[in-house]
Amino acid sequence: MNDRRFPWGRTIVLGFGFLGISIIWPIFNQFIPLFLQAGNPEFERQLTELGRPIPDIVGFGLAPSLALFIMTWDNLINIFVQPWVGAKSDRTWTRFGRRKPWILLGAPIALLSFIFIPMAQTLLAISVFILLTDFGMALFRSPTVAWLGDLFEPHERSKANGIINLMGGVGGLLAYFGGGMLFKSFGRSAPFLAGAVATLFALIVVLVFVREPRRLTSDTDTTEDPGVLDNLRVIFSNPDKSGLFILLAILLWFMAFNALETGLSSFAVFTLGIDAGSASVYAGAVTVTFILFAVPAGYLGTRFGRKPTITAGLIGLTALTLLGYFIIQGAVTLVLVLVLAGVLWAMVNVNSLPLVYDHGDESRIGAYTGLYYFSSQLAAVLGPTLGGIVVDTLGDQYRWLWLFAAFFMALAYFAMLGVRGSAR
Repeated sequence: MNDRRFPWGRTIVLGFGFLGISIIWPIFNQFIPLFLQAGNPEFERQLTELGRPIPDIVGFGLAPSLALFIMTWDNLINIFVQPWVGAKSDRTWTRFGRRKPWILLGAPIALLSFIFIPMAQTLLAISVFILLTDFGMALFRSPTVAWLGDLFEPHERSKANGIINLMGGVGGLLAYFGGGMLFKSFGRSAPFLAGAVATLFALIVVLVFVREPRRLTSDTDTTEDPGVLDNLRVIFSNPDKSGLFILLAILLWFMAFNALETGLSSFAVFTLGIDAGSASVYAGAVTVTFILFAVPAGYLGTRFGRKPTITAGLIGLTALTLLGYFIIQGAVTLVLVLVLAGVLWAMVNVNSLPLVYDHGDESRIGAYTGLYYFSSQLAAVLGPTLGGIVVDTLGDQYRWLWLFAAFFMALAYFAMLGVRGSAR
């Protein structure tokens, strides 16, 4: 066993990369569905019947199924781009490093497009800016996250990922609370501009201070650049199906989480009648407890094993989302459920990528990072799309997403039963 001291400084610096990424998506997921759906007469009718205020937001009046499908475009792009970029970054080197060129390429595209989203005056314009933001983010997320495998020994990864996710949670917290307050005080463009500036600062820290190893100990001399299908064939052909079951479980629990996350602001605004700025602040409750529990979740994964920690979290999330369908009737019960969800989600999310690495190939860290994102991004397409169809079909009621989430969290638990326990 390696007796070196845990590299706290390196972990914190690397965490800035995840912090930057984590600022963009909460703002994206909280406000863009509202822009797309505001003005839908069915939501206005339901709110009027309940005596709740109609949101003062200029939008395009789209149906939930179409709006949530648009919200999956980033994930459709990620399915194809992130696995390729992850594998490609394993086998390339420039004077900037192995992973950094992808940040330098993708960040300017993403951040400039992100700023223009709330300014769009037509559905075509907002769609173009959404697509450009999605594409730019897809270019650098896998390489940034792959540093977890590059820079840390296997036994360090749960602890490191806990700290990195804590910093990602800080980014999410800034986005939810800061974005909500900026929206209420300065209008729809303010959260996007502030989010882009904060993300740029975080990525500059990573680019300046992360020192990539010139050559990884796991490198090979091969110039082969396998695609996602080749990597999936390796998983399927392995007699030990643990890797396959992990990817399946990731697919299922992210279907649940992404459907709920994408529809959360719509549930708060169009079902509970909460104003958009307050809805963003309340949604930050899940991030607060995620931050507080991210590092303990990593320690739990190290002490008791990643699989037991994940399965315990899934049991809790299944019960909580089922309960949420019945008890959430206003801001207080919404925040209570989200606070508990943050704790349980940390147990699952912090330990999932290290578990993929445990059953993968140390010489193909970027490729296995890409497979992780292949599953999670496919889920982020299927979850919100199917969730939106459920909402459309059952009377435009976003409350159904809580039962949707409970069902897929339960399926993820059963998938985890097929995973061998990790020795790390």
